[in-house]
Amino acid sequence: MWCVIGEPMGKRKKGDGRPHLDDRKSLSRRRLLTGAASAGAALSTAALTHSQARAAADPAITEIQDWNRYLGDGVDERPYGLPSEFEKHVVRRDVSWLTADPKSSVNFTPLHELEGIITPNGLCFERHHGGIAEIDPAKHRLMINGLVDTPLVFTMEDIMRFPRHNRIYFLECAANSGMEWRGAQLNGCQFTHGMVHNVMYTGVRLSDVLKEAGLQSTAKWLLPEGADAAAMTRSIPLKKGLDDCLIAFKMNGEALRPEQGYPLRLVVPGWEGNMWIKWLRRIEVGDEPWHQREETSKYTDLLANGKARRFTWTMDVKSVITNPSPQAPITHGRGQTVLTGLAWSGYGKIARVDVTIDGGRNWQRARLDGPSFSKSVHRFYHDFYWDGSPLFLQSRAIDDAGNVQPTKAELRTARGQNSIYHNNGIQTWHVREDGSAENVEIS
Repeated sequence: MWCVIGEPMGKRKKGDGRPHLDDRKSLSRRRLLTGAASAGAALSTAALTHSQARAAADPAITEIQDWNRYLGDGVDERPYGLPSEFEKHVVRRDVSWLTADPKSSVNFTPLHELEGIITPNGLCFERHHGGIAEIDPAKHRLMINGLVDTPLVFTMEDIMRFPRHNRIYFLECAANSGMEWRGAQLNGCQFTHGMVHNVMYTGVRLSDVLKEAGLQSTAKWLLPEGADAAAMTRSIPLKKGLDDCLIAFKMNGEALRPEQGYPLRLVVPGWEGNMWIKWLRRIEVGDEPWHQREETSKYTDLLANGKARRFTWTMDVKSVITNPSPQAPITHGRGQTVLTGLAWSGYGKIARVDVTIDGGRNWQRARLDGPSFSKSVHRFYHDFYWDGSPLFLQSRAIDDAGNVQPTKAELRTARGQNSIYHNNGIQTWHVREDGSAENVEIS
């Protein structure tokens, strides 16, 4: 049985029943090329005539505009480039009631406004525990102590002398999509899935820095610490630290932003974001995890039977359709429509994404486009003809380790509803006849 069991942020409504789906229309190659082959244009004769009619009556193309009449700013007017004023709505946003204080809170990446796989630095979501630390790099230090042969203190200049590496990784908060455990809550992928971003990090291998200090034979764990007011710490297995972790000082080619940990942050590929310590100032090497004494709750996920999943660090395979979605409705009316979204996995690369426009009755393989890196987001597309009937949009990702993104029902059966962490369940958007969309669940 079909039912809509979610309504965002307000009064819940009953579903519209089983979705009615007409046979989807398609544009044949002959229709697309008729009357335009000589010019190489992919337009039907009808579409071409329509475009000409609009152009003849549209002052936006027939009249001279202000930007045609006047000289604009010169090259010295904007020494650090900014987006167009017409894109000022594309910003990170918070949900004020999520936390008691904005200094220990989160804002969200506007996923529905982005394309490709790289998140612009100014749009990467923020998560802080004591506000943003503003640090003079000339005075910043990184200490390595504990079970090492020689405790060391590095300046930024010292760090920059190690061999550098460039890697593209996603960073996802463990609580991303957490509000959706008990049903559809937040209306828009910026709020349901926006605690993730994907950038190129430039830095040095953590293993190179640790080896400089000399690891003792009993060393098994690391405790990185931040220089922020919260003195944020997390326990990390030494094995992971020696594998692929970086100490980063650049993202997307420029210095880390203060809200992203300037001047140094830890990069822990594929693992939950709270371990990517920002404003990194110290790494203590030990023989046991500190969380056994102090931080047990930070590394477990409660199950329905009262037990808990332990050491749940890796972010599971996940995807979300970013357009169409509640913040990005269909506005062009019926016709050719582009569906797009993002997929990622902490276990490796995305091998495949399937999409459905009818709530799971029929699935089709989406087209992956753009670079494919391990532990990085992947961009997918599905082009279809929308006939104006209701849609129930979903995506399902599969990674190269064979992990398949579960439905929310499957996830709750396995883990219950007590957690807010590691929710990688399939997301559903209901698109109405007028093109507007909302966050729902179907069963």
